[in-house]
Amino acid sequence: MDWTSAQLRSLVELTRRGTITAVADALGYTPGGVSQQITALEKATGMRLLRRVGRRVELTDAGATLALHAERILTTEAEAVEALERTRNEISGTLRVGLFATAAAELLPPALRQVRESHPGVTVRSRDMDVDEVYDAVAGGTVDLALGLDYPDVPIPRDPSLRVMELSRERFSLAVPTGAMPGRADTSRTSRTSGASDTSGRAGPRKVSLADTRELGWILPSVRSYYGRAVLTACRRAGFEPQVAHEVTDTAATLALVEAGVGVSVVTDLMLRLRPSRLDVLELSETMERHIVVVFRSFAEHRPTVAALVDVLRTSTGRRPPRREHHGTDKLATR
Repeated sequence: MDWTSAQLRSLVELTRRGTITAVADALGYTPGGVSQQITALEKATGMRLLRRVGRRVELTDAGATLALHAERILTTEAEAVEALERTRNEISGTLRVGLFATAAAELLPPALRQVRESHPGVTVRSRDMDVDEVYDAVAGGTVDLALGLDYPDVPIPRDPSLRVMELSRERFSLAVPTGAMPGRADTSRTSRTSGASDTSGRAGPRKVSLADTRELGWILPSVRSYYGRAVLTACRRAGFEPQVAHEVTDTAATLALVEAGVGVSVVTDLMLRLRPSRLDVLELSETMERHIVVVFRSFAEHRPTVAALVDVLRTSTGRRPPRREHHGTDKLATR
């Protein structure tokens, strides 16, 4: 039948995400564009694939059957791309990369410079997306690989069709308005404008506990996000429920609010580099981490362009390749 990969991908994403709007967000289309893809697919098959139920749409039996086969078709197509790449005498081709804001600002630029130098035949097309969406985007074939985050307290569910390789680990500290915890002034690891180091000559810093913030307002993402749930889990383990004064997802906005004195939040060094801020950063007695990971489909492990970019990312983050890796997760990504 005369259909396109874009049409099949729209149908597959609809089974994953449930609404036309969500599919549009995932694929970078407008909702009308997604509807057009599905309509064209119905014309190609001569069958009705969707039906309306109130304000929602759902797959017909024919739609569900085609969606199942469409996943296999798209996987076979991706495997064919990998096989063709391996026949070339040089590493060349186009990669679609999904990434979150911090990765876009700090991790991808140096990696792209190295790719241009080492593999000039590789073209990278990047796309900013919600960090919690990158796993589904890779699984659905929307992107070829993605940079994501994982939290030991609330690990991302593992899809056996994906490879998740840890690139680096970051430990969280507590960001508080300057002078907000005067009794603990000597616990300030840095009091920074644009990340300036503390040169006060104080003795080694003492650590502050999350429990010391029980009376303070917090700035956090929604608890529906993995990040929000990870912070909530850590606070509950410390024996209190954080008082969320401002529900904010954007890191730069969070730092601005802390600087303005309206609340506290947890931060990593990478997050602090997103916005020059004047605030106090206190070392936490609790160990709270996030893992920066690269995600790609298992069968693409030996695709030359994917392997090349993964190697560059490992090099740029200082992560050596593990001796042995397992499907679904990297050996280094211990929990």
